[in-house]
Amino acid sequence: MEQYLLTTIAEAAAELGAIQALVKAGRLKPYVTKAEAFRQYGRKNVEHWVEEGLLTIRKDGNHSAKWRIDRLELELIVKARLLLQHL
Repeated sequence: MEQYLLTTIAEAAAELGAIQALVKAGRLKPYVTKAEAFRQYGRKNVEHWVEEGLLTIRKDGNHSAKWRIDRLELELIVKARLLLQHL
């Protein structure tokens, strides 16, 4: 089990590094919208992470402004949750 867990951690780190490199190179947007996050990871999951304080929402304005969610922060939460399931 240890070897599998180490491999999983290394894969997650490599994927996060690749996402960070793509964001820095301008190939990926650094933020995703609320709709994109809901579509990829499910509305309940994203809202739960926000309620837990794990995910920070940024808004450009007040009442009806679009949510911006940091792509790397979101991916990090997803990878951490997946790793915790393997423990």
